[in-house]
Amino acid sequence: MKQSKLLLSLAFVLLLQPSLHCGEWVIKHTAYYIPAEEESFPGFPPPPAAGSPEERADMTAMRDWELKRSTQQCQGALSERYATYEEFFGDISPFPRPLPPAAAAILGRIRSDADTAADIVKKRFARERPFRKDPTLDPCLGRVGGLSYPSGHATISRLYALVLSDVRPSMRGEFMARADQAALYRVIGGVHYPSDVEAGKKLADMLYAAFRKSPSFRRDIKTLSKLVKKGTPAEPAKK
Repeated sequence: MKQSKLLLSLAFVLLLQPSLHCGEWVIKHTAYYIPAEEESFPGFPPPPAAGSPEERADMTAMRDWELKRSTQQCQGALSERYATYEEFFGDISPFPRPLPPAAAAILGRIRSDADTAADIVKKRFARERPFRKDPTLDPCLGRVGGLSYPSGHATISRLYALVLSDVRPSMRGEFMARADQAALYRVIGGVHYPSDVEAGKKLADMLYAAFRKSPSFRRDIKTLSKLVKKGTPAEPAKK
């Protein structure tokens, strides 16, 4: 029985990982918490205009990070390349390990809707990654496929942090700091401009606000709250 539960949990964790095909992200669009027509966020701000001071500042930041990044920072960025919940929050997760199947399923739904929205917005603006704009750049995350704006990693890491803050408010600072680190790693790794990750954070905030209006999402938050392990900071273990 224990082995069956473990295998089921691992299967759910695998579902949280995006599919890759020829170096490109393959996104299956879903609409679990908000209607499909709302996932495009038509009013989402565009990236910096070509040749603008903002775009030049973006590129300057990329070159600066390439010069000062450390091997340890590149390793940190590589450790989160699949943008999974475990990669971002595994060591500070408020849930038991292995991740309960119900929690994994909910996190999978959140991830899927976030990926859908990010994919729609990315394709609208079709911003190339920094190393395509400047081929002399040498991203330590490699010359990955996909588009640049907004950052999907920044989106889902922040969205997870906001959800975790709902179920463990006392750890909000840790969760949000971890999401900010995940976003910065994408700049350090050479695959996103600073404006890409800021846009990803903005998209996460917009998604979270929209999700909160969904009865299904609110039910899922209640379920997650019941799955939190005992002894976390907001709920001291009984002696």
